[in-house]
Amino acid sequence: MKLQSRHLLGLEGMSKEDITLILDTAVSFKEILERPIKKVPPLQGKTIVNLFFESSTRTRISFELAERRLSADVVNFAASGSSVSKGETLKDTARNIEAMKIDMVVIRHASSGAPHFLTRVVKANVINAGDGAHEHPTQALLDMMTLREKHGSLEGLRICIVGDIVHSRVALSNIYGLKTMGAEISVCGPATLIPRNIESLGVKVYHRLEEVIPHVDALNVLRIQLERQKSGLFPSLREYHRYFGVTKEKVDRALMPITIMHPGPINRDVELSADLADGPHSVILEQVTNGEAIRMSVLYLLGTSN
Repeated sequence: MKLQSRHLLGLEGMSKEDITLILDTAVSFKEILERPIKKVPPLQGKTIVNLFFESSTRTRISFELAERRLSADVVNFAASGSSVSKGETLKDTARNIEAMKIDMVVIRHASSGAPHFLTRVVKANVINAGDGAHEHPTQALLDMMTLREKHGSLEGLRICIVGDIVHSRVALSNIYGLKTMGAEISVCGPATLIPRNIESLGVKVYHRLEEVIPHVDALNVLRIQLERQKSGLFPSLREYHRYFGVTKEKVDRALMPITIMHPGPINRDVELSADLADGPHSVILEQVTNGEAIRMSVLYLLGTSN
């Protein structure tokens, strides 16, 4: 089977069939990660460029590992120290890289829409590894894979995304993807961090964790970007933790055990208490493993469909 698009730019508008194909294929690749030799040959002879204009550790390493597991040739590009720092445009950077006969580009960029622009100037497959406050599709896919493993199905699952929704590409991709798969989504956070009219996406909005916790199966807790605190969007980190920090005391009020998720890195005891992050209901490390399997799945499906 093949994906309907030759790029992965976001989950908005992606069909249930395509999401399911990525998730099911990732299950097969996760089995490969359990083997003594974790390398298979599907992308042998393919060259993939990781084009990261924003600093990243987890996502970049996860993509690079996935590419090498599939036997691709990998080139890592960082904006710092490159021609970009001398004023070269994204278009010229991309065309120069493509002239080196690459097959796929994984791009992270601070500007929303950069991956979409890239598809118009290069012939290679393009994978969005995060663009501005727009989307981060592979993060949402690994979140969905983790939830499906834990709960068996996404249909009817009740998930609340907690924290800085307005600046989060993770939140938006999760909303699009999970809604397509039949889950019920809510968001919770200070009014200053919730986008206006987000209800139009079919989600419920809460401003008190205590109201939502009894009614959900999972909490996806977003990292509070510490620089936001300086812009006055909430009074202080202590205040944020008091009202929106996910703690054992609050979670103990749930009717059933709640799955705890976090895209990382965690600000411990700010958005999520350390005991929950390391507790039995946390699937944070499973998310990391599933991230590699999901990225192998996406790279395989796009790289072998040409």
